[in-house]
Amino acid sequence: MPDDVAALVELCLAGDQAAMAELVRRYQGQVFALCYRMLGDRQDAEDMAQETFVRVLRSLERWDNTRHFEPWLLAIAGNRCRTLLATRKRRPDTSPIVADVPARGYDAEDQALRSLSEEVSLGLADIRAEYRQAFLMFHQHEMSYGDIAASLDCPLGTVKTWIHRARRELIDHLRLRGIVEGTSHAV
Repeated sequence: MPDDVAALVELCLAGDQAAMAELVRRYQGQVFALCYRMLGDRQDAEDMAQETFVRVLRSLERWDNTRHFEPWLLAIAGNRCRTLLATRKRRPDTSPIVADVPARGYDAEDQALRSLSEEVSLGLADIRAEYRQAFLMFHQHEMSYGDIAASLDCPLGTVKTWIHRARRELIDHLRLRGIVEGTSHAV
């Protein structure tokens, strides 16, 4: 299989099943991670990741190969998740944004990390879906503001505002819960 995404997409468009499987294999982890962070439920995340790839494979001819593939793909995943959240009128369950601590006994540091992870997850659950998606694309997927703006099809300034608001709301949540001190003005 070619390393170049554009060549892989061309094979997919030609009906190459192996190329389609390779495209899914390359990006399934990132798509699932975004869906899981947005939805907070493993089953919902798996369903939305699957729907994302079905939609992507049906829409490959619309991808502009002069742009990066990953932001386009993650935007579709984010849109699927936002649609699910809107139709179910619910917020995501808690899911850790901080990696789970290996089970090797509970010392004070492990407990503190678990507690912080839970609080961050709870804080993210209360943030608007658009803010959360932009925040996760920036901090978890390490995408640039420009790539996020392109993938979400919105102005660069809007992305910066959403990420700033997500940070501010997360810090406010942590402050109210006694996790951090001070105000959110230092964001």
